[in-house]
Amino acid sequence: MTEKDCVCDHLEYERRAARRRIVWALLGLIATVAFVVFLVWAILHPHRPRFVLQDVTIYDFNISQPNLLTSNLQVTLSSRNPNDKIGIFYDHLDIYASYRNQEVTVANLLPATYQGHLDVTVWSPVLIGTAVPVEAYLSQALREDLIAGMVLLNIKVDGCVKWKVGSWVSECYRLLVNCPAYITFSGHFSGAGLAIKYQVAQGCAVDV
Repeated sequence: MTEKDCVCDHLEYERRAARRRIVWALLGLIATVAFVVFLVWAILHPHRPRFVLQDVTIYDFNISQPNLLTSNLQVTLSSRNPNDKIGIFYDHLDIYASYRNQEVTVANLLPATYQGHLDVTVWSPVLIGTAVPVEAYLSQALREDLIAGMVLLNIKVDGCVKWKVGSWVSECYRLLVNCPAYITFSGHFSGAGLAIKYQVAQGCAVDV
């Protein structure tokens, strides 16, 4: 082996060693950052927000032939941030009413909101569905519920939340909220300019 070959082998060995050092340094940096993030998460232990459906006001709720549902309602929904060290950003929250897992009102976009430590936010959106087609079996079930005088609506929220600690803001996590609302009807409710307000004060299922 010539002196030139030895020099080339030595340079190649140095390059490989340098690449290995860079790879190990990057892996160490990634592991350190991941550990710090996990440690902060474990210490702060963020809790999901708590939602309460406070009341529902029905302006119109009418099933017509063949299978069309018209509804007009206003809901009051509150959210509380239970964390004393973490803020919450609510981003692109859609709220709508559903009956037996079918959306029966148009989704209403709630305003983007920042919620500080232990803060409470209240929304009062109006939810409207005009001649929304429903499946035949749902139409029949709804008529039976109306005759029985009790309808279970679900007020749902679909969007995302971000956690804020100091100046650090997390990525977006999907937020799903489901608030059951048992509405009692005296006969068939057709609206006719009459508004009926129901005090619900019902806790909601929250999934983040």
